[in-house]
Amino acid sequence: MFADAARVNLTRLRHDIGLPARLLGIGLPLTVLLGALAAAWLFQDFTWALAGFVGAALAPTDAALSAQVINDERIPRRVRRALNVESGLNDGIVTPIVVFMLAVAADQLDGHHADTAAVHPLLELAIGILAGLAIGLVAAKLIASGARRGWILSGGRRLATLAAAVGSFAVAGGLGGNGFIAAFVAGMAFGAALPRDVVDAAEVGEFPELLGEMLSLAVWFLFGAALVPVAFEYFSVWTLVYAMLSLTAIRLVPVALGMLGTGQDRPTVLFIGWFGPRGLASVVFALLAIEELAPSAAAGQAVSVVAFTVLLSVVVHGVTAGTLGMRYALGHRDGISPDGAAPRSRRQIHR
Repeated sequence: MFADAARVNLTRLRHDIGLPARLLGIGLPLTVLLGALAAAWLFQDFTWALAGFVGAALAPTDAALSAQVINDERIPRRVRRALNVESGLNDGIVTPIVVFMLAVAADQLDGHHADTAAVHPLLELAIGILAGLAIGLVAAKLIASGARRGWILSGGRRLATLAAAVGSFAVAGGLGGNGFIAAFVAGMAFGAALPRDVVDAAEVGEFPELLGEMLSLAVWFLFGAALVPVAFEYFSVWTLVYAMLSLTAIRLVPVALGMLGTGQDRPTVLFIGWFGPRGLASVVFALLAIEELAPSAAAGQAVSVVAFTVLLSVVVHGVTAGTLGMRYALGHRDGISPDGAAPRSRRQIHR
């Protein structure tokens, strides 16, 4: 989360903010709401907070599962950038919602009043934001100051950035805040405060990104070892129905509403709506639910729904990425973007 947030170049993004802003500002909240309503309707045992957790946990997308699409330079650059930016930021945006819903759901399942649980996640959110903001800004200023004076080598700058990422998570947790929110906010603050003419953001971000990729492999291992069995233990026909709805209508309808007025044609809206695979963020949220919620049939069903939806997404999006990407690219003049610019390299798009 730190690496994704720090990598976003706000100056460049400002020139083409329309699609990502609509996906994050309109599409994402509607996806959370529709997902929660569908979960509450299909699963009668769910409390409102547990349904909200399922809706929020399955709202973030994972560009890594559709990397074949994002790296296909025949596809318009604007579309690829929108999908990449959306997947890089939506997990951080929904994290406070997931944390809040889990805290309230834990009290509801224990038989307590939900009102007494509302203050704690809000306090965690506030501490996480403040800790992340402080560490991100201070780290950027210190690294830039050391680079100007020649006090720190390139390897040291990478290690310092990694320390900022890990430190934001650890400090927030030590103070009773949410480490995931702190890491995301720290990355945003770090990327915004780091002077590009003094320090190369891509260079110093290599260690956090590499560590993130290594840890993601560990999380995917846990997904296969721990969550897939849970998915099938509590599996029902309604689990399959919800997973199919989550990957289709619950994603496509909010994207279509968010795209109104942008002038995008129907194939582009459908393409962006379909390539919203659920991945690492949803897996992490499911693992958090196992840790936070007391064992119960409702909690197991909620984790099962999240895990099975991710599993189905891995299969269907992996199978369709190449074929649908090629068909869409052929219908849009082999990668000439809507603004007429030639496609950029993967590194430029990612930044």
